[in-house]
Amino acid sequence: MNRRDTKYLIAYLLPLSAYTAIYVGGIWSFAAIYLGFIVIPVVELFVPKSPENHPQATEPERARARLFDYLLYFNVPLVYGLVGYYLYTLSQGGLAGYEITGMTCSVGLILGTAGINVAHELGHRADRFERFLAKALLLPALYTHFIIEHNLGHHKHVATPEDPATSRQGELIYIFWFRSVIGGYFSAWRLEAARLERKGRPALSLQNEMIRFTGLQLAYLTGVGWAFGWALVPFAIATAVFGFLMLESVNYIEHYGLQRRQLDSGRYERVGPHHSWNSDHELGRIFLYELTRHSDHHYKASRKYQVLRHQDKSPQLPTGYPGAILLSLVPPLWFRVMDKRVEQHNRQVGGE
Repeated sequence: MNRRDTKYLIAYLLPLSAYTAIYVGGIWSFAAIYLGFIVIPVVELFVPKSPENHPQATEPERARARLFDYLLYFNVPLVYGLVGYYLYTLSQGGLAGYEITGMTCSVGLILGTAGINVAHELGHRADRFERFLAKALLLPALYTHFIIEHNLGHHKHVATPEDPATSRQGELIYIFWFRSVIGGYFSAWRLEAARLERKGRPALSLQNEMIRFTGLQLAYLTGVGWAFGWALVPFAIATAVFGFLMLESVNYIEHYGLQRRQLDSGRYERVGPHHSWNSDHELGRIFLYELTRHSDHHYKASRKYQVLRHQDKSPQLPTGYPGAILLSLVPPLWFRVMDKRVEQHNRQVGGE
């Protein structure tokens, strides 16, 4: 790991901004939102994109560098410490309504970024400890089923009508939220039941990870009520909802309108770089641990974030992920900007 790679330390500014939101309060209760959806999008309008790749010869050594892994692991205490600090602060009372709203949004944003996003990276690892950390990060967001549905469902069915996490051209993000959240949850149940059936084991048993996940999430909320007061359980749920809606917003922009061609056999063509929207905006790449190089991630899901590559065939978003999410929240503007890009891209792909 060279000096330039210390840029990933910048990613910690987002959870630190949420700590600041709680500590300072007032108008700074929205500090993480200011950073995530004002500062970063504005900076990315002026900072050049960075499509350069690391030399392939250095990738094995780079992938083995443990410091990149430690940067991810440290998000676990950061996330749990933040949730505890948030709930403790609310339990003390004396906050204005707008301060509670700002703190809830700030913490929710971190559950979606330092929580679910980092869990997404670790959840693709083969190491049992790293997968345990992934599940731990998904727990406060009440989205533990994601590790099943994303790995076994989304990666198999991406850019097809069978994938609830692939948005369709002309689909409102607000409709997509419901379709993806509900569809992904029930898909995880089906995938887990199918896994157990293949092993000749009953679905209604503790061997079913979805049942264990449900118990863990109920235990988590019970722990919140016991430690901080039952009146704060809805606030813990509110931060979780904000967090997983951030994830689903990313899902919405990552595959919007892109489709895999169905073959004569009924199967779909292999997932390629052209089935994911990408962004090479440097700041977003750092804050999201290279999630924005999504095409390469789908090409080889086991590839660690520090060696993900720019793919020339991948369609590029007009702005970074935070800016694209903001644009998607105003559907007429999103459709005006993106639909022509989708149609142009599909024509180019179809003409190959």
